[in-house]
Amino acid sequence: MPPLPACPAIPARLPAGELRAFPDIDCALTEPNGLLAIGGELNQHNLLLAYRHGIFPWYSAQEPLLWWSPAPRAVLRPDTVKISRSLKKTLRHRGFTLTMDEAFIEVIRHCSEPRRYSDGTWITPDMQRAYIELHQAGYAHSVECWFEQQLVGGLYGLAIGKLFFGESMFSRLSDASKVALIALAQQLQRWEYRLIDCQVGSPHTYSLGAFDISREALKQYLTRYSHPTDYRRGSWQLDPTLPTTP
Repeated sequence: MPPLPACPAIPARLPAGELRAFPDIDCALTEPNGLLAIGGELNQHNLLLAYRHGIFPWYSAQEPLLWWSPAPRAVLRPDTVKISRSLKKTLRHRGFTLTMDEAFIEVIRHCSEPRRYSDGTWITPDMQRAYIELHQAGYAHSVECWFEQQLVGGLYGLAIGKLFFGESMFSRLSDASKVALIALAQQLQRWEYRLIDCQVGSPHTYSLGAFDISREALKQYLTRYSHPTDYRRGSWQLDPTLPTTP
């Protein structure tokens, strides 16, 4: 068994500016599950550093900047996505059009809208600005699902090495976000990506084949597949020969 990390007081208080390191994710609290640090800045350097080490920001407008690494971690393998019989029927007959990186700002703004079961949003204006900058730098990507030329679903996240870190998704028509996730998985499989990080599992992602892994397993994936950071950096396009792209 590897030695336990030397943990600072958790949650750690992060300084402003570019960070040299985050605390080891093994130091994260069990309650609330995964809370690791408070403060710092949402700049490109810090976000890339965080994701490379299995950490992501998550906080509401009324809270300070919070950094998390929960365990277990919900993940999805691009090559084992489950497509139900009803979803296959949707893919064949619904008439969705799918694109990549064509409406990133629209996708993140739709994702930021409060859900029916919540009054607020964790995708604050500062979060939106930070991820739009990552998109402009070629690290953050979106998948858009269109119906009759209207954006009806989509998702966005970060690509680092051969790992994709999903952030959020939205749907205006039934199954639109699921179709977007299936298209993402199919494309990532073509590009030999190894894992989609779903952060915290939900019935939505579990129905598509997501499963939980331990923190140690996550660290092994990060060590093996998060480099080179710039793998496929830039604007993305869906392969027109994918099963989801008629």
